Amino acid sequence: METAATTWTEEELMALPKDGYKRELIEGEIIMSPAGYRHERIVAALLSAMLPHATKHRLGVVCGSGLGCWMNSGNLLSPDISFIAKSRLAVTAAEKEKYLRGAPDLVVEVLSPWDRSPRLQEKLPDYFSSGARLIWVLDPAEKTVLVYRTPEPDRLLRVIDTLDGEDVLPGFRLPLAELFAELSFE
Repeated sequence: METAATTWTEEELMALPKDGYKRELIEGEIIMSPAGYRHERIVAALLSAMLPHATKHRLGVVCGSGLGCWMNSGNLLSPDISFIAKSRLAVTAAEKEKYLRGAPDLVVEVLSPWDRSPRLQEKLPDYFSSGARLIWVLDPAEKTVLVYRTPEPDRLLRVIDTLDGEDVLPGFRLPLAELFAELSFE
């Protein structure tokens, strides 16, 4: 934990150091959550698959963990990967420089070994009440994905299954075996 406060302005949050650490504002407290190698490799692989798909089909924008999203609760969350449908994109130049108002349409969270499940479980209702339509929670250790359409899991995908963007990121499909594959450079 870096610091605690009861109220923060957007300007104060944006002025925090750009030191590579992901920060979220949860109930007035700044929470830092650095990630490990496996976490970031999986985030990069999924992001690099989602981005060209969303761009090619003109569906919206894919962002990494630096995107701050203001929840209706007043929390500022930063999913590991976000997809925002084109109908919800910022219009003015000033809006494009600020944090997203509401949750992305698709939220992706990748668990790290030190992630505390209760904190993630607290975020899910926040995301859905702020506009999320689909959430993927990837567990690299178990090579599984929990798919959420509500704060309760909808289904569990295993390494033999395929991640599907459904109606939120139409046409996007990625076999989990590819996403969770161990790299070999021999």
